[in-house]
This record gives sequence, C-alpha cells and structure tokens, in this order.
Amino acid sequence: MSIQRTLQKCLDDWKRISGLDFCLLDLNGRIYSSTCQRQLPAQSKLEEFHSASALCMANSGCCLYKIQDKEEFAYTLIVWGNGESVPTIGELAVYQIESLLTAYAEKNDKNTFMQRLLLGNYTQVDAFNQAKKLRISSTARRAVFLVETRQEKDEHALATIKNIFSARTKDFITSIDDRGIIVVHELSSTETEEDLEDIAFMLVDMLGTEAMTQAWVSYSNLAEDLGQLSNAYKEARTAIEIGKIFYAEKNVFSYRRLGIGRLIYQLPVSLCEMFIQEIFGDESLDSIDSETLAIIRTFFENNLNLSETSRQLYVHRNTLVYRFEKIQKKFGLDLRTFEDALTFKLAMLVAGYVTYSKNKR
Repeated sequence: MSIQRTLQKCLDDWKRISGLDFCLLDLNGRIYSSTCQRQLPAQSKLEEFHSASALCMANSGCCLYKIQDKEEFAYTLIVWGNGESVPTIGELAVYQIESLLTAYAEKNDKNTFMQRLLLGNYTQVDAFNQAKKLRISSTARRAVFLVETRQEKDEHALATIKNIFSARTKDFITSIDDRGIIVVHELSSTETEEDLEDIAFMLVDMLGTEAMTQAWVSYSNLAEDLGQLSNAYKEARTAIEIGKIFYAEKNVFSYRRLGIGRLIYQLPVSLCEMFIQEIFGDESLDSIDSETLAIIRTFFENNLNLSETSRQLYVHRNTLVYRFEKIQKKFGLDLRTFEDALTFKLAMLVAGYVTYSKNKR
C-alpha cells in the first residue's frame, strides 16, 4: 500500500473515532489526503504559518500543525473543531503521521539497498556498513528466489507473494526489472537448504490458486553473508533461464540441480549448430511431427520401455515400432538402443537451446 493510501486510511479512521475532520496539505498547499470538502484557511494564513517558527497554530474553527519528514517541514495537518480535546487529538495525529513517514522511508531505503546489493553495486565493505545503518544482519543465511509469471508487472502475483511472506519481516520482496519478482529469504535456525524446494513449490501452488496464474520459480544456493547475495541472484536468474529452455515440463528449478542443461547452456551456439548438423544433416527437429515427438518424449520418460509407453499412450506396440523405424531411416538412429537414444535426447536439448538463443537476439 502506498504512503498516500495509508495516510488516507488513518485520517478516515481518526474521523470515525473522534468525529473530527482532517486534511493534509503538501508544501504547495494542495490537498494530499482529506476526510471532507471544507473550505481551507486563506492562503495568507497558510503562508504565515509556514514562515512562523511555531509547530502549531489555532485558526478560526481549526488547528494547523506542521508535519516533519526527516526533520524537514513536509506537510500541513488541519484538524477542524473547537473542543478541548482537539489539540490533543491533533498532536497524536502528528506523531502518528511522522512515525508512518519514518517507517515508510526506512522501508524504501532497505528496498533500494537490497536492489543495489543484488546488482553488485556495493563493495563488500560498503555493503556491510550500509546494512549496519539499516539494521540488516550481514551474516544471516539467505537464498534468492526468482518468480516469473506469464504476465509482466503482475501486480496480483506481487500482492500474493507479499501476503505469503507478510509474517516474515526479515525477508525482502522486490524487483529489478519487469522480468520477475525477487524474494530474498532469510533462513531460520531450523531451516536447511532442503527446505528451499518446498518454499518454491509452495509459491507455484499459491500463485496458481490465489493469483490464478502459472508461475516458474528458481532458487539459488545459500548465501552465507551479504557479500554473496549478488552471486545468488545471478544463480537464480541462470537457473530459471536454463530451466525454461531445457525442462519446459517443470515449474521449479534449483541452481544445484540443472543437469546437462547447465553444460549445454555454456556452449557456443556455433558449436551447438555443428552438433545438430552432424545428427540431423539437412533435416531438422521441426521435420518430425508433434505426435511422434510426444511419443519419443514419453518413451524416454519410461526409460526406453516400449510396453509401458504403449500402455500410457494407448498406442499399439507395433505402431511405436513403426514410428521408431521411420526415425531410424531418416536419421540413422535407433531410439530403442541406449546410445542412439542418448544422442537423440542430447540433440533435442541442443536444438531447443539454439532456437532460444536465436529468438533472444
């Protein structure tokens, strides 16, 4: 919730409780938040109040109060009423507003600090010094989660994630660009690295049920101190890119478990294209119809078991054999043998990476 909406809610609550009307003006005399449409004091009165050293002033039918933000005059609070309780209510309102402004500024400072830290914009010494000023632990164990949904700037997803972690005041939820939502999670004394996967799946499930959106979640290795968080963010970013390229059927990706996709991702595209040419020749993976590709993927998932693949797909065993024989004639690979199946599986992964790299240019 923005600070303006928060202040408006406070003014509305105070009116409900006290029966008085409140109005908050900015330095230019414009209404920032208000509970009524009463006529404002004359501009000359406001200017007189601004230039005076007094922090409050009684006017005809109302009281004026100066609101300070970081020890500087920022707003004027108007409280309408003539009762004996008005000055006390006004002073309480001033204290509450200034406390909210301080808390909001501190929250923004922490958020900005975490964003710059994830981008690697601090030296290790500067990061530790700034963390000390903001009362952020520099030695806590943390992990970085990266959440992506189909929609960029998904405010509903962001609100859902903030609600999930609302009770965890030491976690940070932020974003650096439009590509995803970042959760910097501080592990409790009882949490281990194995618990990170449960958190990732929980995020996917909650976004699916609460925000009604499909999500992909990646997470980094543990960062033992603040200095390692920038690398942790890079790990989470790498994990989600590799995961979406090579493991499209999954929604959760751990940087520690990226399998052969991690190796292929680091190969030059030109080398990958040579490999594909070697396997497919003048043909390409696109020349295989989608139904055959689905059969091949299911066959691989079932560890090259023809009978189990036939049962799952409700396809006769002889039909599968016929399909595989066509692939063998076309590419010289018998997918019923381990070595040729491995080669074809690698070719599929490499082809997906090449397509992704070309589309990214």
